[in-house]
Amino acid sequence: MTHAATPISHDSATADFRDGILHFGTLSTEFAPLGQTPVIGEGRAAIDAIDDAAVQQTQWAADALRYLTLQLCASKQSGHPGGFASAADAYAALVMLGHTNIVTEVGHHAPGFYSAMFLDGSLESMGIHTLTELQARFRERDGLLGHLSGAIPGLLAPAGPLGQGQHFAMAGAYLNRDRLFPCTIGDGGLGEPYILSAMKHFHTAYPEVTNFLPVLVWNGYSQEHHSMVSLMDNDAMTAYWRAHDFERVILIDAKDFDDAGQEGAYVDSTRFSPEARLAFSRAVLEGMQAAAESALGGTLTAVILKQLKGAGVHASGAKSHNLYPGDTAEKPNIAAALERGALAPEIWALTRTNMSRAGGGPAARTVVTEFERQLPEIGQLPLHEFARGEQAVPASAMATLVAELGQRDPLFVVTNADGNEASAMKAINDALKIRHPTADPLYNQSPSGQVYEPLNEDACAGLAAGIALFGGRSLWLSYESFAINGWPIVQTVGQAMAELRRKTPAMVSMFTAGALEQGRNGWTHQRPEIENYIGGQVRNGNVYLLYPTDANMIQAAYAWAVEQSNKCISIVASKSALPVHTTLDQAREAIERGATCLYESAQGARGTVVFAVTGDLVFQPVFAAKERLEAAGYRVRIVAVVNPRRLYRERDVAWSHSAQPDDRFMSDAEFEALFAGEALIGVSGGGTVALEPVLLRSRAAGRDLIGWQRGETTASPAEIMAYNGISPESLEQRALELLDSEVARLDRAA
Repeated sequence: MTHAATPISHDSATADFRDGILHFGTLSTEFAPLGQTPVIGEGRAAIDAIDDAAVQQTQWAADALRYLTLQLCASKQSGHPGGFASAADAYAALVMLGHTNIVTEVGHHAPGFYSAMFLDGSLESMGIHTLTELQARFRERDGLLGHLSGAIPGLLAPAGPLGQGQHFAMAGAYLNRDRLFPCTIGDGGLGEPYILSAMKHFHTAYPEVTNFLPVLVWNGYSQEHHSMVSLMDNDAMTAYWRAHDFERVILIDAKDFDDAGQEGAYVDSTRFSPEARLAFSRAVLEGMQAAAESALGGTLTAVILKQLKGAGVHASGAKSHNLYPGDTAEKPNIAAALERGALAPEIWALTRTNMSRAGGGPAARTVVTEFERQLPEIGQLPLHEFARGEQAVPASAMATLVAELGQRDPLFVVTNADGNEASAMKAINDALKIRHPTADPLYNQSPSGQVYEPLNEDACAGLAAGIALFGGRSLWLSYESFAINGWPIVQTVGQAMAELRRKTPAMVSMFTAGALEQGRNGWTHQRPEIENYIGGQVRNGNVYLLYPTDANMIQAAYAWAVEQSNKCISIVASKSALPVHTTLDQAREAIERGATCLYESAQGARGTVVFAVTGDLVFQPVFAAKERLEAAGYRVRIVAVVNPRRLYRERDVAWSHSAQPDDRFMSDAEFEALFAGEALIGVSGGGTVALEPVLLRSRAAGRDLIGWQRGETTASPAEIMAYNGISPESLEQRALELLDSEVARLDRAA
């Protein structure tokens, strides 16, 4: 029996958190013997024992989470209640056992996680004290976005794209060996690249780090249909996880407790009799306790909770996944579910007390990502100054700094799927060693190495991004051609860093073997378009795409990057020996200002051509074109566009929305001094989006943009550049066309 809630009117800070609950249940007979005292005592962080009271109060916590999740979604007629509803028992058990450093790969579980943060009091720091306020802020700007954000108090990491959460769990476990990091995984997303393979490789590399706990929510359905693993039986699913190195797999199947005669392999535990429900809740609690002890004790462990999607809410299966316009709390099936799951006010109060004590206090005050991680002091990295005109390999120059950083910070991790030697960065392997169970000095392998090398860009990017988000230092290295396979999680983490309330080291990546160096490998290795993808994110406010011109400047770029916080920084550079154009002082200034002049003609009466260039190897045809134009009587200025984010106008970039705002932009006077001329040609050996700010601000009468078009098999960089229209002859011709057009315009005006 339920009754409608009576509105409670108080000031927000002192209001009853239950204000806004639409339905209250009558107090059950179980409350007197099992609910008089919170099972998580004052000053305690978890239950002391799994007794009848603990089981009942854990079940009430799961029911409270289900109720809140459904009413919260109904308040906006949108959101995803069904998936979390089937996971609520597992989540409640973890919390009651004191394990609150919980991440997820399921962004659709967001309303459930928000409900948990509301119940434990974490959202009060956002001004959310009541359910009414929670509903008002759900799916609204400056509130609780539709998919998880680590910016929400108490939540450790974002979740939206599937297949990412396990990386955060492993990173958290790597950096915090004494804490458990559960990660809920939906069976609908289990096939996403590359959840199980990522954990298997991590376990091979770090067999001692087992304090992460994947929890598979096996509910039989995906977003709009049955999940692709719905036909597997329990033995097959257990074997699937065991094949990926999980020594212990604990499977709790709700079907084993069903006394309601439900059909099919997946059933709803909320339909059981009270006795069967308690037996199921006890099994979940005991299974979670055993799993936590196992994982913390050195055994790679997984939990599988098998329960029908939508358990306890308005619909079951994929039909429970999402609410649509018209799905209000008054709609008959939703109202019926809320009435069926309603709890007495006293049970709400008891549940809040337990959850606010679990883990040592509200998650917003206790989980590891609510604190700025203390890092080892690394001091100034030793930069080596190459002489102007000297030939040096940019990637190798950076490798020396990376190796030194790793020796100063033992938890620093370098990830690379294609091999550091292949990118002319062998110095990293020599100093830090590849993490591998087989010790082999010939291949720089060691079980204690700091170089993580799964042949999987997603796993490389995921661990590096997770470590950075959780407060550690990392570096992801990749071929530019293949980086797109790992970029989505870097993009996710970059946005998350912009929202964080704490400082964390920048997510740093470096991409070598640009398209121009991969002639003989052909178009399969010539994919610089990721530069456009990253360049398109620079307007976010905390994303930086750096183009060092030489071995001196790449050192300045990396030294700058490791000092930054809450930024997403990518460096694009070559692995070929190239001329050094800058001094270290000029390089440092270029990184900060955004651009630097590499060359300017001493004279030239026929007009000025400005080449604005991103890259390093691509300067070869530009300097050759300069010779031809000077011989024809023109003045030429060659400007390296190094940090294009600095070249935007202040209004172009959402810098003010970043947690660690960076408002440095090149002034108009500085810009004109660098880029003023009769003709301006932007040149890139890759994507051209990074040159957008130059074209936006340039006042040159003649402007053009020349960059990568498509790949082909060639014998040399010069040949692939010429194939793409980047040759001394084509650059000269285009400059003359622009200058002739300007002369003609002036003649017409005269």
